[in-house]
Amino acid sequence: MIMSESFDRHKLGNKSAIKVSFEFFPPNSEQMETRLWQSVKKLAPLKPEFMSVTYGAGGSTRERTCNTVVKMAQTSGLSVAAHLTCVDASKAQVNETIESFKAAGVKHIVALRGDPASGIAGVYKPQGDGYAYSSDLVRAIKADREMLVSVAGYPERHPQSHSWQEELDNLKRKVDAGADQIITQFGFEAGLLIDYQERVRAVGIKIPIIPGIMLQPNFEGLARMAKMCGTSIPKWMFELFSGTKDDQTTRQLLTASVVAEDCGQLQEAVFSRFHFYTLNSADFAYATCRLLGVKPAHEVAQ
Repeated sequence: MIMSESFDRHKLGNKSAIKVSFEFFPPNSEQMETRLWQSVKKLAPLKPEFMSVTYGAGGSTRERTCNTVVKMAQTSGLSVAAHLTCVDASKAQVNETIESFKAAGVKHIVALRGDPASGIAGVYKPQGDGYAYSSDLVRAIKADREMLVSVAGYPERHPQSHSWQEELDNLKRKVDAGADQIITQFGFEAGLLIDYQERVRAVGIKIPIIPGIMLQPNFEGLARMAKMCGTSIPKWMFELFSGTKDDQTTRQLLTASVVAEDCGQLQEAVFSRFHFYTLNSADFAYATCRLLGVKPAHEVAQ
């Protein structure tokens, strides 16, 4: 059964406090560019807190990320956040990128250590004098700059963390360095994120925690992504999507249902902010926002 006993769609009536944000990646083709800006255009009227643009390992998308961030800010009129990693870059190169974002008017950076070329479970080594930890990157961004900094949180622990103590110690270092809010890795069990928040609060970390919501109807691709990230997929999801490989319509409907229930349960557990990993497609994010009561600005004004 998809819907849990605790989930009551009628409780989704009071949505005044709900805030959303959307994540995109810089396009690498004309077709993807068109899709990106169509998605931005559709989602902008929902007045998200911010839209973020990812940053390839080692600065592989540095120019495209910066160009996308600037254009997005100019065309949407919204706050835009740029992702930044430490991978395969010296301190000087990272600092130069921070300054280039600042010069472009970016006031929010999502600071990530980044994954080595071998994958998230691989051994990370900084390049030369490069930043070794995301906490170092946070500190560098905050140095003499008025910037909002988001960092990553892992409700099921980062694949390289050996214990919850290690995981929370690392998170606390990022917070002590100046992090302003936490955006979590995606997941599919609301209870895991609720437990994560309790763990984080128990060690004295009080900054906001924003659940990351994945919107991916390709279940095989989702399973591969989850494995790389150390995210578990519950048995019921495998059963739910079984036999739908060649039925795109059903997959989309099931994805929308799963996402809506997840957000509904998290909302009932007093989460009021959601960060959607859009994969540069607006439909699932837009539909879920409507279910959560987030409406386009022109409708709210009526």
